[in-house]
Amino acid sequence: MRAFLAIELPEDVTDALSQLALSLPVGRVMAEENLHLTLVFLGDQPEAQLQELHHELAAIPAPQFELGFDGLGCFGAAAPTILFARLAESQALSDLHQQLRRAAHRAGIVLARQRYHPHVTLARFGRGLSWREAERLEGFIATHATVTLPGFSVGGFSLFQSKLHRDGAIHQKLAGYGFELQDKCQ
Repeated sequence: MRAFLAIELPEDVTDALSQLALSLPVGRVMAEENLHLTLVFLGDQPEAQLQELHHELAAIPAPQFELGFDGLGCFGAAAPTILFARLAESQALSDLHQQLRRAAHRAGIVLARQRYHPHVTLARFGRGLSWREAERLEGFIATHATVTLPGFSVGGFSLFQSKLHRDGAIHQKLAGYGFELQDKCQ
Protein backbone atom coordinates (compact mmCIF):
# COMPACT_ATOMS: atom_id res chain seq x y z
CA MET A 1 0.00 0.00 0.00
CA ARG A 2 1.44 3.39 -1.02
CA ALA A 3 1.35 5.62 2.06
CA PHE A 4 2.57 8.85 3.61
CA LEU A 5 2.34 10.87 6.83
CA ALA A 6 1.04 14.42 6.53
CA ILE A 7 -0.48 17.41 8.27
CA GLU A 8 -3.97 18.22 7.09
CA LEU A 9 -4.49 21.91 6.39
CA PRO A 10 -7.35 24.02 7.74
CA GLU A 11 -10.02 25.12 5.27
CA ASP A 12 -8.95 28.78 5.23
CA VAL A 13 -5.42 27.69 4.25
CA THR A 14 -6.57 25.31 1.49
CA ASP A 15 -8.94 28.03 0.19
CA ALA A 16 -6.10 30.57 0.00
CA LEU A 17 -3.70 28.09 -1.63
CA SER A 18 -6.35 27.00 -4.15
CA GLN A 19 -7.17 30.60 -5.07
CA LEU A 20 -3.48 31.29 -5.61
CA ALA A 21 -3.00 28.14 -7.71
CA LEU A 22 -6.07 28.83 -9.86
CA SER A 23 -4.41 32.03 -11.12
CA LEU A 24 -1.40 29.99 -12.32
CA PRO A 25 -1.10 30.32 -16.13
CA VAL A 26 0.53 26.87 -16.67
CA GLY A 27 0.56 23.38 -15.19
CA ARG A 28 -1.91 21.00 -13.58
CA VAL A 29 -3.24 22.54 -10.36
CA MET A 30 -3.62 20.23 -7.35
CA ALA A 31 -7.19 19.49 -6.29
CA GLU A 32 -8.07 21.37 -3.10
CA GLU A 33 -8.83 18.10 -1.27
CA ASN A 34 -5.27 16.90 -2.01
CA LEU A 35 -3.50 19.89 -0.46
CA HIS A 36 -1.47 18.78 2.56
CA LEU A 37 1.95 19.11 4.17
CA THR A 38 3.84 15.83 3.72
CA LEU A 39 5.93 14.89 6.73
CA VAL A 40 7.28 11.51 5.59
CA PHE A 41 6.67 9.62 2.34
CA LEU A 42 6.55 5.92 3.22
CA GLY A 43 6.32 4.46 -0.29
CA ASP A 44 4.76 1.03 -0.86
CA GLN A 45 4.45 -0.87 2.41
CA PRO A 46 2.71 -4.10 3.45
CA GLU A 47 -0.38 -3.56 5.61
CA ALA A 48 1.29 -5.41 8.51
CA GLN A 49 4.15 -2.89 8.45
CA LEU A 50 1.71 0.02 8.46
CA GLN A 51 -0.15 -1.54 11.40
CA GLU A 52 3.13 -1.73 13.33
CA LEU A 53 3.82 1.90 12.39
CA HIS A 54 0.33 2.86 13.61
CA HIS A 55 1.22 1.62 17.12
CA GLU A 56 4.50 3.55 17.06
CA LEU A 57 2.78 6.75 15.90
CA ALA A 58 0.08 6.57 18.55
CA ALA A 59 2.79 6.79 21.23
CA ILE A 60 4.45 9.98 19.93
CA PRO A 61 3.96 12.87 22.36
CA ALA A 62 4.22 16.28 20.76
CA PRO A 63 3.02 19.76 21.67
CA GLN A 64 0.82 21.74 19.31
CA PHE A 65 2.68 24.36 17.29
CA GLU A 66 2.18 27.11 14.72
CA LEU A 67 3.28 27.14 11.09
CA GLY A 68 3.38 29.80 8.40
CA PHE A 69 4.43 30.16 4.78
CA ASP A 70 7.37 32.18 3.48
CA GLY A 71 7.09 32.11 -0.29
CA LEU A 72 6.82 30.05 -3.45
CA GLY A 73 9.35 27.76 -5.06
CA CYS A 74 9.86 25.07 -7.67
CA PHE A 75 11.45 21.65 -7.73
CA GLY A 76 13.41 20.84 -10.87
CA ALA A 77 16.03 23.56 -11.28
CA ALA A 78 16.65 23.25 -15.03
CA ALA A 79 13.08 22.25 -15.91
CA PRO A 80 10.50 22.95 -13.18
CA THR A 81 8.27 19.96 -12.38
CA ILE A 82 6.44 21.21 -9.26
CA LEU A 83 5.34 24.61 -7.94
CA PHE A 84 4.97 24.74 -4.15
CA ALA A 85 4.23 27.02 -1.22
CA ARG A 86 7.24 26.87 1.10
CA LEU A 87 6.79 26.60 4.87
CA ALA A 88 8.71 28.98 7.11
CA GLU A 89 11.47 27.39 9.15
CA SER A 90 10.13 25.66 12.25
CA GLN A 91 12.10 23.69 14.82
CA ALA A 92 8.88 22.00 16.01
CA LEU A 93 8.17 20.80 12.46
CA SER A 94 11.76 19.54 12.03
CA ASP A 95 11.53 17.71 15.36
CA LEU A 96 8.22 16.10 14.38
CA HIS A 97 9.67 15.00 11.04
CA GLN A 98 12.60 13.33 12.84
CA GLN A 99 10.31 11.63 15.38
CA LEU A 100 8.21 10.20 12.55
CA ARG A 101 11.27 8.92 10.68
CA ARG A 102 12.47 7.20 13.86
CA ALA A 103 9.00 5.66 14.40
CA ALA A 104 9.05 4.31 10.83
CA HIS A 105 12.50 2.83 11.46
CA ARG A 106 11.29 1.14 14.68
CA ALA A 107 8.38 -0.32 12.67
CA GLY A 108 10.85 -1.83 10.20
CA ILE A 109 10.22 0.64 7.37
CA VAL A 110 13.31 1.65 5.43
CA LEU A 111 13.06 5.25 4.22
CA ALA A 112 15.08 6.94 1.53
CA ARG A 113 17.66 9.37 2.90
CA GLN A 114 16.81 12.80 1.63
CA ARG A 115 16.75 16.32 2.93
CA TYR A 116 13.33 17.47 4.16
CA HIS A 117 11.92 20.53 2.37
CA PRO A 118 8.56 21.34 3.99
CA HIS A 119 6.13 22.49 1.31
CA VAL A 120 2.61 22.20 -0.04
CA THR A 121 2.48 21.21 -3.72
CA LEU A 122 0.30 23.63 -5.70
CA ALA A 123 0.81 22.42 -9.28
CA ARG A 124 2.68 19.86 -11.35
CA PHE A 125 4.23 20.41 -14.77
CA GLY A 126 4.57 16.84 -15.99
CA ARG A 127 7.54 16.47 -18.29
CA GLY A 128 8.48 20.09 -17.96
CA LEU A 129 7.57 23.36 -19.60
CA SER A 130 8.21 24.97 -22.95
CA TRP A 131 10.34 28.11 -22.78
CA ARG A 132 7.18 30.27 -23.11
CA GLU A 133 5.48 28.40 -20.27
CA ALA A 134 8.64 28.69 -18.17
CA GLU A 135 8.61 32.46 -18.73
CA ARG A 136 4.96 32.66 -17.67
CA LEU A 137 5.71 30.59 -14.56
CA GLU A 138 8.68 32.83 -13.73
CA GLY A 139 6.43 35.89 -14.08
CA PHE A 140 3.78 34.30 -11.86
CA ILE A 141 6.32 33.55 -9.12
CA ALA A 142 7.78 37.08 -9.32
CA THR A 143 4.31 38.64 -9.14
CA HIS A 144 3.25 36.47 -6.21
CA ALA A 145 6.58 36.38 -4.33
CA THR A 146 5.19 38.44 -1.47
CA VAL A 147 1.71 36.92 -1.32
CA THR A 148 0.47 36.56 2.24
CA LEU A 149 -0.88 33.13 3.08
CA PRO A 150 -2.59 32.37 6.40
CA GLY A 151 -0.64 30.60 9.12
CA PHE A 152 -2.17 27.74 11.06
CA SER A 153 -2.00 25.65 14.22
CA VAL A 154 -0.82 22.07 13.97
CA GLY A 155 -2.76 19.83 16.33
CA GLY A 156 -1.73 16.49 14.90
CA PHE A 157 -0.92 14.52 11.76
CA SER A 158 -2.42 11.66 9.77
CA LEU A 159 -1.49 8.47 7.95
CA PHE A 160 -2.75 8.44 4.36
CA GLN A 161 -3.01 5.89 1.58
CA SER A 162 -2.29 7.26 -1.88
CA LYS A 163 -3.75 5.57 -4.94
CA LEU A 164 -2.33 6.68 -8.27
CA HIS A 165 -4.76 7.28 -11.13
CA ARG A 166 -4.41 8.74 -14.61
CA ASP A 167 -5.85 12.07 -13.41
CA GLY A 168 -3.64 12.21 -10.30
CA ALA A 169 -3.47 10.65 -6.85
CA ILE A 170 -6.44 10.01 -4.61
CA HIS A 171 -5.63 10.24 -0.90
CA GLN A 172 -7.54 8.36 1.78
CA LYS A 173 -6.99 9.05 5.47
CA LEU A 174 -6.27 5.82 7.35
CA ALA A 175 -5.63 7.19 10.87
CA GLY A 176 -5.19 10.48 12.73
CA TYR A 177 -2.87 11.27 15.64
CA GLY A 178 -3.58 14.28 17.88
CA PHE A 179 -1.07 16.20 19.95
CA GLU A 180 -1.12 17.08 23.61
CA LEU A 181 -2.48 20.44 24.66
CA GLN A 182 0.25 22.31 26.50
CA ASP A 183 -0.49 24.55 29.46
CA LYS A 184 1.15 27.87 28.56
CA CYS A 185 1.42 28.79 32.26
CA GLN A 186 3.90 26.02 33.06
